[in-house]
Amino acid sequence: MKLLLEVEKSKAGLLVEFLRSLPYVKVKAGAEEGSSLAAELEEAVEELKLVRAGKKKTRTLKAFLDEV
Repeated sequence: MKLLLEVEKSKAGLLVEFLRSLPYVKVKAGAEEGSSLAAELEEAVEELKLVRAGKKKTRTLKAFLDEV
């Protein structure tokens, strides 16, 4: 599961330090501006990798347009 958090700058360091101390949490630093775009692009790349690996199915353009 991926989460995007908005935290006050004054508290961010402490929160990031705590999250990194947890063995089951991965923390990726992101720029404030454009970090949501970067996260969306990263998610799209991961989804594409799953499709190419055959772990996720795609749908045809016709099926997509019929849905819209």
